[in-house]
Amino acid sequence: MALTRLRDTKKEDRREESIEPDPAPYPASPQEAPGPKVSAILVSYNQAAALRRAIEALDRSIERERLEILVVDCGSQDESPQLDVDYPSVTMMRLPHHFGATKAMNIGTRTSKAEVIFYLSPGVEVAPDTVARLLAALEQDADTVAVCPLLVDAEGHPVSKIQKIPTRDSLAAVCRGKALPSAAIDLTQESVPVEYPGLDALMVRKQFVKGMNYFDGRYGQFWADADLAVQVRRANKKIRLYPGIRATYHTEPTLPEDPLLVADRALGAAAFVGKYDGFAAGLSFRMGAILGALGRLDFRQFSALVSGQKLDGSQAG
Repeated sequence: MALTRLRDTKKEDRREESIEPDPAPYPASPQEAPGPKVSAILVSYNQAAALRRAIEALDRSIERERLEILVVDCGSQDESPQLDVDYPSVTMMRLPHHFGATKAMNIGTRTSKAEVIFYLSPGVEVAPDTVARLLAALEQDADTVAVCPLLVDAEGHPVSKIQKIPTRDSLAAVCRGKALPSAAIDLTQESVPVEYPGLDALMVRKQFVKGMNYFDGRYGQFWADADLAVQVRRANKKIRLYPGIRATYHTEPTLPEDPLLVADRALGAAAFVGKYDGFAAGLSFRMGAILGALGRLDFRQFSALVSGQKLDGSQAG
């Protein structure tokens, strides 16, 4: 009996030794950092100083880690294309020529990672809470497609304008050097509806821009923002300006406009008119601009209007 018990004990010992310990659990994989909630897109052309100021203001934003900053440089000859050396967290996209803001915005929008886009002029300096408060305002109303802050000058005086979507007549006036008509903003309201806010500081749902197949490639530097405004109105959605959310707009020295830029404005206006008033109306608008340039003996502008020459001087449409 003693011998049998001894043998049984040895068998049990061998069985225990043969049982492998439970493997150690796999180490928990670190959680991936959440992606950005907002992508700020700045389109720049020879605006290095303003671009620095705008980037540094965005860098001071609340929840900076959820903000993606993209700069699309339109073939600048100043130090703008090298600014990513000083701001490594900024994504810099360099275009070989100045094709116009529309193409640059489309490139930036397609590259962006967030579902909310903040189109921002390099001349605008946001406050630390501007982006976060605009995002909160946008998220609280599903019918709101875009929101914008009140732009103020360095002394705090409002410079934002409430404007109607431009008509054929108002576009013709702008092409003659006049400004679009505007109305005063009621600063006592929490928010005010706007038809045509421009793109100096506009936060938009990316899905809406994708739904309109991005910005129409026929526009160069001008009027893609008016096209966006029309699409918002047609969708029965809203754009709202929040007077309590502010950003500083820094004006830059006014330089004589290049004839190609003036022609681009008229060509964009003709494309806008043709898109919404019909081909004949668009052609008539363009012919009026061509005859006006010829009457002023501005042959460079005349040539650009006839050929559809783009801002870089190398493309014809």
